[in-house]
Amino acid sequence: MKNTEDIKVLLGQRVRTLRMEAGLSQESFADKCGLDRTYISGIERGTRNPTLEVLYTLATALHIELTSLFIFNEPG
Repeated sequence: MKNTEDIKVLLGQRVRTLRMEAGLSQESFADKCGLDRTYISGIERGTRNPTLEVLYTLATALHIELTSLFIFNEPG
């Protein structure tokens, strides 16, 4: 389903942007989240479909509201 793939890519781009703005490497971010670095990489590439619990963990580690993960800067 194309829309599902699109949302995963948008989410991954958002997570990567927020992680980099926080000055965290994938490895340090993964450690902070208690997740494997390859799992974080998969999220950022849009190949993983994280659960709500994982999304909450990511937001908490970034010190942001969960809803902030879903602020996408889509063209158009």
